[in-house]
Amino acid sequence: MSVRKGLGRGLDALFSDNDYSERVIDTANQEAETEIEINKIFPNPNQPRRIFDEQSLNELADSIKIHGVIQPLIVTKREDKYMIIAGERRWRAASIAGLLKVPVIIKDYSDQKISEISLIENLQREDLNPIEAARAIKRLMVEYNYTQEKVAERLGKSRPAVANTLRLLTLDQEIIDMILDGRLSAGHARALLSIEDKNQQIKLAHTAIQKHMSVRDLENAVKKLLAPKPKPIAAMHQSIELRELIYDMQRVFATKVTVYGNENKGRIYIDYFSRDDLDRISELINSFKNR
Repeated sequence: MSVRKGLGRGLDALFSDNDYSERVIDTANQEAETEIEINKIFPNPNQPRRIFDEQSLNELADSIKIHGVIQPLIVTKREDKYMIIAGERRWRAASIAGLLKVPVIIKDYSDQKISEISLIENLQREDLNPIEAARAIKRLMVEYNYTQEKVAERLGKSRPAVANTLRLLTLDQEIIDMILDGRLSAGHARALLSIEDKNQQIKLAHTAIQKHMSVRDLENAVKKLLAPKPKPIAAMHQSIELRELIYDMQRVFATKVTVYGNENKGRIYIDYFSRDDLDRISELINSFKNR
């Protein structure tokens, strides 16, 4: 194994329990960086990240072929091999690139510390799936007694941003699966959080996918769904002419007709109860156009 020196800021500087001012690394404080055969390295089986984008890995592999692995992996020794603490994506890409060795920094951490670091290291990735991020934050809070404020401090995010990410886990599992496989973005998911009814959430999520709705489109659809419905004009407040008009429309369309608003301005709702019913009403309306 060839050994060289590298700057030692690394993950234990980022994740130590000291204050930020004490985490500033003196450039004189260096750690040994070495190269290890890639087939002696294996991923952490408890790695919180489960999804690696194939295209992104191939792009990183192409870069590694030209520039090599610039940032060393963080590993810990396990018998005659080395388990990855941080850098599994680089390790995978280096394998694709055909490298025989990769640069590493060897750390001696407890299993608990390794798990904590793996969670935080993954949360700092821009391409992390929002559901994976939410689950990792929840693990930090449950297993390591992190508060939302502490998570936010570690990640350089605001506390509301952390809280909003956690809220994604309250969505129905069907919608969570849509986010995990990339059919819905975090922005779409946050728009759906405003809807309390799970069935309405799922229905609108499917609509967003089928119609290729943008986040803004979905937000508008949610606002429309949640907007208070205007009350129909009570029969006692309707003029004789308006009551006769409603009666005539119900007779023509052979279904319930409701008027919202007042005699000067409002909306007319025509109910239908099946696809055949809708087709029948549509044909009636079209027949009026052709007169």
